[in-house]
Amino acid sequence: MAVLCAQSTEAPAGKQRLQILDMTGSHDDGLERGPDTLSLWSRTVTLAKSCVDIARRQSEETAGVSKRRRGAEDAAPPLAADHSAVCVEVRVDLFVNSTSYSVLREALLVGAHGPLRLQCRDLRAEELSLRSTVCLLELLNPAGLRQIDLRFNNLGLPGLNTLLPYMTRFTRLQSLKLPYSNIDVRRLSPTAEDAMHNFASQICRLPALKELNLGSSRLSGRLRQLLGGLRTPLESLELAFCSLLPSDLHYLSRSFHVSSLKKLDLSGNNLSDVLFQPFLQLLGSASSSLLHLDVMECKLSDSSLLALTPVLCRCRCLRYLGLFCNPVSAQGLRTLLRSSLIMCDLRLVIYPLPAECYLGGSPGPDASHSASEGLIAQFKAEVQEVLVRAQRTDMLWTTDMVIHRPPEYLSL
Repeated sequence: MAVLCAQSTEAPAGKQRLQILDMTGSHDDGLERGPDTLSLWSRTVTLAKSCVDIARRQSEETAGVSKRRRGAEDAAPPLAADHSAVCVEVRVDLFVNSTSYSVLREALLVGAHGPLRLQCRDLRAEELSLRSTVCLLELLNPAGLRQIDLRFNNLGLPGLNTLLPYMTRFTRLQSLKLPYSNIDVRRLSPTAEDAMHNFASQICRLPALKELNLGSSRLSGRLRQLLGGLRTPLESLELAFCSLLPSDLHYLSRSFHVSSLKKLDLSGNNLSDVLFQPFLQLLGSASSSLLHLDVMECKLSDSSLLALTPVLCRCRCLRYLGLFCNPVSAQGLRTLLRSSLIMCDLRLVIYPLPAECYLGGSPGPDASHSASEGLIAQFKAEVQEVLVRAQRTDMLWTTDMVIHRPPEYLSL
């Protein structure tokens, strides 16, 4: 639900005049949540259209008043308020794609001198062209922007290097998310090496950056190059499906970022083999600050969980743990569950269905049709019983990633 917060000041004749309307709220990834709930995309479109319509009506009214005044020079001025003096700053989170781009661009253009001026806090753009993204960045007021989230835009290193200079004007930018940007360092040409160097240097020009998401980029062996020049330590780092190497995790565990990390997402990296020991070292180094850990789809087995649990329990501040889609048994999960009971701050665990719940003994390509509903219900009841007996009903263990989504870093 969006946060509605208004500020007003005294207007002529003792009346209050609205100055700021705060409509920022939680991210909902563009999905409809119910018949009476607008998605972030729908809210953006509705608000943008309202800004354009109100500006158009004000322009027409102003033109009408001027015409009447010219026709009756001796008449008293109209009693209506001077709309040109009315300006409301509307603070919002915006979600734009190719369908909604035109109306949002128009709203930002008319808002520069209109009655409703959009002040974007968090911008999310999906499947938007490079040219359109540049245009939006040029139109946004840099004062209040704290997050830029560009998804599925297939920009590659050349596109990102074009965009990053436009981001340096956002001096309060804390979060930069660039997942699915089509970066693959495993096939860089000599020219692309220069582009990679430029990309790393441009990232370092964002002085307030605390969160970086480079998910689904192939960054094998390049974390030192990318993060080594940052001016301040990161507090959130998302590297899902990044084909990381042991050298990347060794660098992180010794870097100045590690003692500040609150959120770490390593999902989709194979942590069961050569990355496992570097991962344990990294987790131990980050244990004093870590609040959120995602290791979904990392091929962690029972033996991995057994070795991981003691280090995990040292993360006494941990609030969220994502383990979904790892091949573990019911016994492995029971061991982790019992050990996690001492973690007082842990509130949400997204766990995988045990291997025994699948008719073939493990999840197949069509796991949704091969799982036993009876075994699933039995194990879920067992988990709940353990939590109740330990008086830890404040902690939720669930396999549902849709309803119980992990918190955003900026809301931690």
